[in-house]
Amino acid sequence: MQNKGLIKLFAILFGLVSLYQLSFTFLATKVEDDAVAFAATKGTGNDARQKAAFERKYLDSVANDNIIDLGFTKFSYNDVKDKEMNLGLDLKGGINAILQVSVKEVLKSLSNDSKNVAFNAALDAADERQKNSNATYLDLFFEEFEKVAGTTKLSDPSIFGTKALTDKISFNEANSSVKETLQEEINSSIGTAFEVLRSRIDKFGVTQPNIQRIGNSGRIQIELPGAKDIERVTKLITSKAELQFWEVHTNAEVQNFFFAANDKVAELLKGDSVVETAKDSLKKDDIDDLLGETLDSTKVQKNLFTYLFPNVAQSQQQLSSLVAQARVLDTATVNNLLKKKEVLALLPAELRYTKFLWDYKSNKGADGTELIGLYAIKGNRTNTPNIEGDVILDASQVFDQLNKPEVSMTMNSSGGKQWAKMTGDNIGGFVAVVLDDYVYTAPSVNQAIVGGRTSISGGSMTIEEAEDIATVLKAGKLPAAARIIQAEVVGPSLGQEAINASFISFGIAIFLVLLWMILYYGKAGIYADIALSVNILFIFGILASFNAVLTLPGIAGIILTIGMSVDANVIIFERIKEGLSAKKGLKQSVDEGFSIKGALSAIIDANITTLLTGVILYVFGTGPIKGFALTLMIGIATSLFTAVFITRLLIDRAVDKGTNLTLNTSFSKGWFENIDIQYIRKRKIAYMISGTIIIGGLISIFTIGLKQGVDFKGGRSYVVRFDQAMSATEVAGTLKGAFGTAPEVKTYGTDHQLKITTVYKIEEEGQQVDEEVQNALFTGLKPYLGNTTYENFKPGFEKAGSGVMSYIKVEPTIADDIKTSALYAVLGSLLVVFLYILLRFRKVSFSIGAVAAVFHDVLIVLGVFSITYSFMPFDMEIDQSFIAAILTVVGYSLNDTVIIFDRIREFTNERRGKHNVLINDAINKTLGRTINTSLTTLLVMLAIFLFGGDSIKGFMFALIVGIVVGTYSSIFVATPIMYDMTKKEDRDN
Repeated sequence: MQNKGLIKLFAILFGLVSLYQLSFTFLATKVEDDAVAFAATKGTGNDARQKAAFERKYLDSVANDNIIDLGFTKFSYNDVKDKEMNLGLDLKGGINAILQVSVKEVLKSLSNDSKNVAFNAALDAADERQKNSNATYLDLFFEEFEKVAGTTKLSDPSIFGTKALTDKISFNEANSSVKETLQEEINSSIGTAFEVLRSRIDKFGVTQPNIQRIGNSGRIQIELPGAKDIERVTKLITSKAELQFWEVHTNAEVQNFFFAANDKVAELLKGDSVVETAKDSLKKDDIDDLLGETLDSTKVQKNLFTYLFPNVAQSQQQLSSLVAQARVLDTATVNNLLKKKEVLALLPAELRYTKFLWDYKSNKGADGTELIGLYAIKGNRTNTPNIEGDVILDASQVFDQLNKPEVSMTMNSSGGKQWAKMTGDNIGGFVAVVLDDYVYTAPSVNQAIVGGRTSISGGSMTIEEAEDIATVLKAGKLPAAARIIQAEVVGPSLGQEAINASFISFGIAIFLVLLWMILYYGKAGIYADIALSVNILFIFGILASFNAVLTLPGIAGIILTIGMSVDANVIIFERIKEGLSAKKGLKQSVDEGFSIKGALSAIIDANITTLLTGVILYVFGTGPIKGFALTLMIGIATSLFTAVFITRLLIDRAVDKGTNLTLNTSFSKGWFENIDIQYIRKRKIAYMISGTIIIGGLISIFTIGLKQGVDFKGGRSYVVRFDQAMSATEVAGTLKGAFGTAPEVKTYGTDHQLKITTVYKIEEEGQQVDEEVQNALFTGLKPYLGNTTYENFKPGFEKAGSGVMSYIKVEPTIADDIKTSALYAVLGSLLVVFLYILLRFRKVSFSIGAVAAVFHDVLIVLGVFSITYSFMPFDMEIDQSFIAAILTVVGYSLNDTVIIFDRIREFTNERRGKHNVLINDAINKTLGRTINTSLTTLLVMLAIFLFGGDSIKGFMFALIVGIVVGTYSSIFVATPIMYDMTKKEDRDN
């Protein structure tokens, strides 16, 4: 092998980089473990909410402490946290939601809630069609309007030809042109909603949040791993944005109040002084340690200015709307101190209704501490702003005469008059733009602004900041709150259990693989194990480097790639053994084994087919499926490198040193030698067996059916844990009274845990409906919950007793979309694979044989699920994870098939003889590899199935069935069909 030195260098450097990246995860975990330990010493009883608050406070207090000092660079906890490996929802707990911005409400808002009969009839018809259609709402509305409009146009003054849209839609404009304008307005509304939600999430404090738009569908996906206060998150992401314009007090007007408040706070906190870091407080029992910042134990007196740094104005030139600053981690403390009745009593009459609001973003101080600004808003008795945000017609980022970024804003006529009065009353003062109680800008007013057009600028305003402010101003046009149409909530307790189960199953699986390779291949197996270990390091290193999300299916994907890595080594070792059996020297056999003519061609083909499956999964999948696909694709790349190059380096080193390289042991010697099975002759028997099984499965599918998960049919599903063993039948009967009809109830994992699925009120919309259903569930289960309160029953926070461990909601509209995407994923993968095999083997018969085997495998897996789901002790729902399993089976089956086809092509090119004889020889030659790889992968899958979490058992069962069936079909279905089709091609030619 050439360039050995370069490969060694790359492997060493890549290994060091992987270790470096993974070190951040270990260090972050250590700090978080300290936070948990701290919370345990401070919390009382089993109050999970209180413990979560202490954990948060601890982490906030050490956020900027350096935990790594390399001499030339330092890393704080926040730095380390940004670089750690992301854990998905199923491993960390949290919430994953898809929100829908109602396009219908956008259209109604743009039309000023038009009463036009044709317009409203088209909206109602589009509502009905959307339930069973994947088309966009605007397209459906447009089609329905064309049916009922007659001579009425969308540009009619009674619909969209309004004064507000005069600049964009002209009278008597063609419907097609109006539709383009409406699409732009809808996109703008969705973009605004996206930015507002992103801003809210950034302030929520969850690390590694993920928010993204889903095409132009009006849907926004939000994932918040680690979120525990689910109720607060839900309110945060579904409440309507509130844009307001307020007058502002200057720093000079409030500074005397701050000085008086500082003295009062010092008096209130007298004797309550402490200055030590939270990390030291693990040793000392003082809750207020969390508020300290200095690093020694010297006692100092605390006051307001311990936490708040006023912006003092000593001259007219120093007047500012910014009245103070504080460290981000101290904002809650400042809020509490300023709300104390003794402090509020110090406000003079002119400041009586003052509201103190924080800036929407923080900035770094000179010492690197995150600081945030405070503003004093001129409130009033009714808490009514001077101007509401619904007066904004448009806002955009532009450039002034000096080419500096600014924001151009246009108001309607009513807003223009209000704005003129507000700015006229505050010449020389300031006004604030406030969204969701955060100040986005508080510019000075130089003169009254009339006409409803104005600009907002600042000396240091960046283009990005100007764009953000423009987005905020347009949020006044946000037509409706975003609605959750799909949600998955996993409690932290269940997430931790998943992590524990994953590590156990992962460890057992790795041990079994390593042991098997040594038992079967001896010393060569040890080299394969070393390469395998390097492969695992590379996979996790890449995931950590790119902040990829590791999910439970992702771990399954890693373990599957481990099986594929072993597969590559098995193919190579079997080729070397063939060379040795042909009396070739060890060095020549090794060279041939690693060559394109040897094992490399088959390895590349097999990996590419699986990679194509991974790409299809990644494109069409969401959430955990994407995680599975990502780890699968990364694993394929690293497996190919380690199996081919790392193993080669180790074997070449052994050969050069004259080491007696063994490729079998006393345990495996003689296996799969001198096999002469006539597969082609027995193909009709195989056809009959497969046909019988498939027909039986199809009968079951069309009579019994398949158990569709809420992903595909819509509904709500709750995993509820109890303090005692439960009867699923009894609970279903009890809940019939709460839900009107009996829900589906099944034991989930242990007999102390039930999965309850219901379609109760799933057609109704609104956040209050979710709360009603959850309340009904609690009421129905109350006899079994002991002293558990409703607050403790709800999902989120760690559960010490009974309560909801996880929750899934899918509305019927998106369920249809999910089902359609899954179908496209399966058909797309089959098409891509058909074309690839046709390209590689240049014969349609090979493609037909491979795809027929895949269909065979999919139908059998579906049949097995249909027949067994009613009595299996674990979930066997057909959902997105099941589709991921099906596509993995497709990839695995093709992997096996391609290996055999590759050998058939080789024998056909090199030998003469009857086609059936060549095919039989090819299968017999690869049988050792086929059985060995399948057995290894099966052991791995069984380890995950037996010791992994309950939520993944159905997924793993599908893979296990698929591996067994895929191994069978590659020998007894794909190859015989290819043979029969080849004979037909030859006759036709």
